[in-house]
Amino acid sequence: MATITALPKTKIPGGGFLLEERATADVFTPEDFSDQHRMIAQTTDEFATNEILPNAEKIEHKDYSISRDLIKKAGELGLCGVEIPEAYGGLEMDKVTAAIIADKIAKYAGFATTWGAHSGIGLLPLVYFGTEAQKQKYLPRLAAGEIVGAYALSEASSGSDALNCRARAELSADGKHYILNGEKMWITNAAFADLFTVFAKIDGDKFSAFLVERTFPGFSTGAEEHKLGIRGSSTCPVILNDCEVPVENLLGEAGKGATIAFNILNIGRFKLGAMCLGGGRVSIEHAVGYAKERKAFGKVIGDFGLVREKIANMATLIYVGESMVYRTVGMMDALLGEIDKASPDAAKEMRKAIEEYAVECSILKVWGSEMIDYVVDETVQIYGGYGFVEEYPAERGYRDARINRIFEGTNEINRLIITGFLLKRSMSGQLPLLPAIKKLMDEVLSGPSMGEEIEGPMADERKMVANAKKLGLFAAGAATQKYMATIQDKQEVMGAIADMAIEIYAMESAVLRTQKLVEQKGEAAAALPIAMTRVYMTQALEKVESAAKKVTADVAEGDMLRTQMAIVRRLAKHEPFNSIALRQQIAQKTLEAGKYVMA
Repeated sequence: MATITALPKTKIPGGGFLLEERATADVFTPEDFSDQHRMIAQTTDEFATNEILPNAEKIEHKDYSISRDLIKKAGELGLCGVEIPEAYGGLEMDKVTAAIIADKIAKYAGFATTWGAHSGIGLLPLVYFGTEAQKQKYLPRLAAGEIVGAYALSEASSGSDALNCRARAELSADGKHYILNGEKMWITNAAFADLFTVFAKIDGDKFSAFLVERTFPGFSTGAEEHKLGIRGSSTCPVILNDCEVPVENLLGEAGKGATIAFNILNIGRFKLGAMCLGGGRVSIEHAVGYAKERKAFGKVIGDFGLVREKIANMATLIYVGESMVYRTVGMMDALLGEIDKASPDAAKEMRKAIEEYAVECSILKVWGSEMIDYVVDETVQIYGGYGFVEEYPAERGYRDARINRIFEGTNEINRLIITGFLLKRSMSGQLPLLPAIKKLMDEVLSGPSMGEEIEGPMADERKMVANAKKLGLFAAGAATQKYMATIQDKQEVMGAIADMAIEIYAMESAVLRTQKLVEQKGEAAAALPIAMTRVYMTQALEKVESAAKKVTADVAEGDMLRTQMAIVRRLAKHEPFNSIALRQQIAQKTLEAGKYVMA
């Protein structure tokens, strides 16, 4: 595996973005891609354009022979085995590469879902938790796309509440098999997958994972679900009726299935964020193409201010999303790069490195899925009545995007994970969140201060990020002071704190990327990234302020409420950018290029 020279040199703690100021050297950006990264991006882009898109209509009508053939072709190109060790037929490449492939393959969501379920949650449980014999048996064929993987966790009565599953496993009398009974719901690739990671409770209490082949006695699948979107992907129930699973196909340890389920979902979340980026790029290209052709009132609609505003917002979101996704996987790779792959504990250490950034992975999932929902919705709006018609691409993009807010844990669950994980790390001493909150509370309650002066490139934007962090810490501090341990039961407050964390991470990621560009190329060359960053900063800080007010109004009243609201307003105060002029600038560049560009 090639070394990425631009990775952060310092160890960055997960969730640490709330507490520490980062230098531009600490962030990995798309501009830091190696030649190898660019080559893989091109290969994946060409595969999606030349192989996937021409078959989209057939796949949409559930011709899964094509889906299997495309998985095989993707395997031949190395696009299925990028995270599989070389010893088992994979490429063993970095998480940056995994994100690039997920980003570029997402031109058609129906197949991207099939590929994602196979190459991500379908085979990674085996990579990280499998025995040597299990890996030797299955991974080479999964990497090659000869067999297809799937992941069976959800049930009709336990979607996000996965540990509440009813599927049971009992050891057979002769001790050679686990006998599985139960039904799994909404299983991607179920109609044609060959190998399933299935979760069930041994003796009704030990939540465990099993590698289940389609051919095992007692295994079957139900009818295809008729879905709102991603119709080109297979979604069926998995039915286990005295299904015989050899004891050697227990994955990991008995009773340790939760570790497998949640670690794999972390990886799924960052990849979903990357795939939302790819889908967003496709949608904006459709919107821009239509806006340049459609005429109304004597001119193309791309000349109208309110249409240009939409296009600028779309482009801005793609830029910010790129900044977040590649910053996150860069941190992962930096931590993973310190692990001795020959060590017997290598798999365990790799899991710990990925779990370190559970907060950031959930942020990417929530932000990315809500970003693409905005982009596809505005694409439909730009198409007008034609956007509602199947003949035009806006309609399918709109339907396909909706699932992303449900996939990989609903956005509501992920918001609770973000705040809960931050508080958990704080309580365990891994993240000095509570001391930072106390210091800030002492500072802001003592009255207005000038604060540290920020100088250099992007000084105003960096000041806005610093104040957003103070707002987030202030609101979190007020909430934890009032509710203490019972804050876990205050979901609205937990969600509002998560919203602040999400926007702070997005703001800072964009600012650091743009600052890095300014330092390397100068302000003139970075004019478009500066414009996109400033457009995003204004709306993001407003969201942080709104969430802070929501929390403050819940935890304080009377004079204390008035005092705290004054602090919130003071921290949110900033000189507004001319967002109309900035959006005009962004829209013009995007319309000229016919697609998202950042230079």
